[in-house]
Amino acid sequence: METELGGDVYGLCSIFEAAREIGLPRPESTSELRALLHKHLYVEGDEDYIRLDEHSLRVRTDDDEVELAYFFFDDEVVTKAPHRLAYLVHESWPLPDQVGQPQPFAPEVAVTLAAPVGADEATTYAVLLTFYDGESLARCQPWAFPGIALPRFAQHLRTTSRDEWPPELVVLRALVASEEHAIRPALERCNRWPGFNLDDSPWPALPPQHEAAHRQAMAQVEAATYADNRRPEASQLRAGRHLAQLSMHCSDVFGYQQWYLFDTLWAATHPNLAQSLLRYAHHWDPLDD
Repeated sequence: METELGGDVYGLCSIFEAAREIGLPRPESTSELRALLHKHLYVEGDEDYIRLDEHSLRVRTDDDEVELAYFFFDDEVVTKAPHRLAYLVHESWPLPDQVGQPQPFAPEVAVTLAAPVGADEATTYAVLLTFYDGESLARCQPWAFPGIALPRFAQHLRTTSRDEWPPELVVLRALVASEEHAIRPALERCNRWPGFNLDDSPWPALPPQHEAAHRQAMAQVEAATYADNRRPEASQLRAGRHLAQLSMHCSDVFGYQQWYLFDTLWAATHPNLAQSLLRYAHHWDPLDD
């Protein structure tokens, strides 16, 4: 099975082992398959973590270190629901970063609004697909910075409050240098931050004043040591004018964490990718309402 799927899918082999060992009947309907899955497919969690319909199977489980989900979709549901699935079925990294003419864009799922509102006719969204010990699925609801286009995001982070921000954004803010306008250098420094991995020590209490926070954060970066064989040089970073994407290597076992920063100009050019990315950060099951 690992050969066919390109890697191990935790727990999936249990249904095939049961079929081989006790001779399960071949299911003739979706309801029969559902009954077999609920009885013989191993998942860590309750019955609702196995979701089957005529066109998809969505499973959530936990391998005792991270939560994880896997999906089977047929062509029909992918064609009918690209705004839900385009990110999950996108086969390559990075996402396309070209943009078109400004158009309206509104997220279909809840996002956390950051204050204050800027003066741009755009919003920047932060989707941080990070994972920590025992917590990895939809752990950080997407953040929206209204009135801020991505080219001004670094300046906005540096000059605004950080109340209630997730720790990733607090660190990103601290690693924006004085008078720096592009977000790429701060993302490069985030890649060398000693945390963002499963065995991370507690987040440092960075001071609210930006200059002091930057000095302290840079000291952390310069003295960084890495756990879990984390290799910053294996990460990938692409930062365009309206989309920045960081695939951060965190562990040889658990791979990469994905960060996306994009504004409404990119989102309106790629609405299915943008909506599905926001949706996946919002809930583990992209077909859930």
